[in-house]
Amino acid sequence: MVALNQLSYPPHVGENGIWSQQVRPLDGTARPGLFLDRDGVLVEEVHYLHRVEDVRLIKNAVDVIKVSNQLQIPVIVVTNQSGIGRGIYTWEDFAAVQNTMLSAFASQGAFVDAVYACPFHSAGKSPWNVVDHPDRKPGPGMLFRAAVKLQIRLNESWIVGDRADDIKAGKNAGLAGGLHVLSGHGDRDGERSAALEHGDNKFHVYTGDDIGSASVKLPLLIKI
Repeated sequence: MVALNQLSYPPHVGENGIWSQQVRPLDGTARPGLFLDRDGVLVEEVHYLHRVEDVRLIKNAVDVIKVSNQLQIPVIVVTNQSGIGRGIYTWEDFAAVQNTMLSAFASQGAFVDAVYACPFHSAGKSPWNVVDHPDRKPGPGMLFRAAVKLQIRLNESWIVGDRADDIKAGKNAGLAGGLHVLSGHGDRDGERSAALEHGDNKFHVYTGDDIGSASVKLPLLIKI
């Protein structure tokens, strides 16, 4: 069995095995943040996306990130990447896809502030074969890491995802609420109803066709 501390990691991956990258410097002011899933929310769902030629931005994603930038709300991508844990692709493949995505956004004036990625999965290869790893959504670990690093006020922050587990991760992290979208896996049987079940009087769940719904809701929901 291979131990995590015996592996060689690319930049941004610590000995904990989690990709933790701050893309843009922040001024240190504590703020609410916008957490975004990647596949099915920012880019079109491709089974185990790992080739740059398959990267296609989802309609309206640019506009939502721009609104967040204008409101000075940090934009934080939090993505499960079991394809790395399963040995389907590498961290280098992930980095190439990410750079392509971030460059495509930046070319249109939209900027992501940080990216977190978790490769752990119960069906992964050693040492990634961890059951219920705290950083794998619905675990809140990646959101907690971002809160510490970026001074995020979690109780005023929101998450957008296409899976009920994305929404549950937001609830587990103590966020104000989540937006479930039908793009990606969001239109699968049971996903939307499961996402809505996480809503209560402390954690509000809204729905939309895609991430574009957030551009209308964000200025109303997030208090700066």
